[in-house]
Amino acid sequence: MSDTLFSKIVRREIPADIIYEDNLALAFRDINPQAPVHILVIPKDPIPTLADTESHNHALLGHLLLTVKRVAEQEGLENGYRVVINTGQDGGQTVYHLHLHILGGRQMQWPPG
Repeated sequence: MSDTLFSKIVRREIPADIIYEDNLALAFRDINPQAPVHILVIPKDPIPTLADTESHNHALLGHLLLTVKRVAEQEGLENGYRVVINTGQDGGQTVYHLHLHILGGRQMQWPPG
């Protein structure tokens, strides 16, 4: 896997507005927000896409979802939020380091696009 923007954020080579960190995950504000609250949650160890995960990643994937819950609570998103994982080119993924978008602070529309 090539070195990504997100790997550089994990290593603190690129600044980011980090709002949560533990031994497995990092959460930071998106620099191009699509909602009043737009946060990315990433695993510290890079996985290119959700399609690249395997059964041995199940604990990490669960941890990422629980991190989303924790960060959403921390951000006061009590009225709800959307979680998005873009996978591959047709899915709109632009950075090939698995990441979960937390979008909130307004009513979301359906279909999303």
